[in-house]
Amino acid sequence: MRQKLFYLILIASFALSAIAHYTHWTATIQFLLCCVAVVFAAAFMGKATESVAHYAGDRIGGFLNATFGNAAELIIAIFLVKDGLHEMVKASITGSIIGNMLLVLGLSVLLGGLKFKEQNFNVKLAGHNASLMMLAVIALFIPALFGPSFTTKETDSLSLIVAIVLIIAYVLWLVFSMVTHKDELSDSAFAGTSDEPAHEIEWSKGKSVLFLVIATVMVAFISEWLVGTVEEFTHRFGLTELFVGAFLIAIIGNAAEHSAAVFLAMKNKIGAAVEIAIGSSLQISLFVAPVLVIVSYFMGNTMNIVFTVYELAAIAVAALIAKSISQDGSTNWYEGVLLIVVYVILGIAFYLV
Repeated sequence: MRQKLFYLILIASFALSAIAHYTHWTATIQFLLCCVAVVFAAAFMGKATESVAHYAGDRIGGFLNATFGNAAELIIAIFLVKDGLHEMVKASITGSIIGNMLLVLGLSVLLGGLKFKEQNFNVKLAGHNASLMMLAVIALFIPALFGPSFTTKETDSLSLIVAIVLIIAYVLWLVFSMVTHKDELSDSAFAGTSDEPAHEIEWSKGKSVLFLVIATVMVAFISEWLVGTVEEFTHRFGLTELFVGAFLIAIIGNAAEHSAAVFLAMKNKIGAAVEIAIGSSLQISLFVAPVLVIVSYFMGNTMNIVFTVYELAAIAVAALIAKSISQDGSTNWYEGVLLIVVYVILGIAFYLV
């Protein structure tokens, strides 16, 4: 009965959001309807991710969730790039990175830690994730540092080169982690025991993947409708483009990763939660952002990879605290509190800018 009610609300909220968008209801109503719809679509994606992880393992399940979630975000960002809204795209990239590393990971560690005193995952994987986060920070700092002394053409060229190098580095990381060192980075030795009985997985492998794809498509459509209301919503409530891009859009756009990671952590599957949160941040900084730079180049209006001082500071702070907390391969609820506190502080600072 509860499941039928959930699916009914999911379909109804999605349909209402579509009607509101295509019949041009007021921006505020569209925005609120899309927010409700994306939450239920995210919960649907979380359930599909858990089912996929049951068959393919926590790492693959987490990777697929992060990839499908970021695919939706990539689609949204391409629309924004097409409209020339480069600064909002970079703000949303910043928000996605810090949102996943601080809010998603923080909520996962906090709620998982309240249920289980200590949760463990592969310490080698944690170390590699920390190194990749530092690479992402360095790659974003270099263009910002040298950019002011370059011409626009030189800055665009540097951005393209950095983008290509980062994509290569990310592809090689996938080969390293999923192929050549798959066993060493496996979470099997650290897998927590879930209180959920095995029969709770009600979908077959094929159906699980299909539902994950459907959930991603739903999130992509809802997010696109949501983006269409942002400009009017921002002006109406006097919010800055930086705050909306870095926090509002990022929180809603990443709702899929939020719910899935938290649900898995509460079932003592912190390895999959970390893979979603940290893995998603890495994928955005090492793959999604570079792809957007290359796509914008072919659109004839290259988006450089020069971020503002505020954005760079936020990413660096998020990477530093996330690295500090996750590098030992174990978590507790208070570490989740620390991550959320840093996120709140950054949110207030961005709001006041």
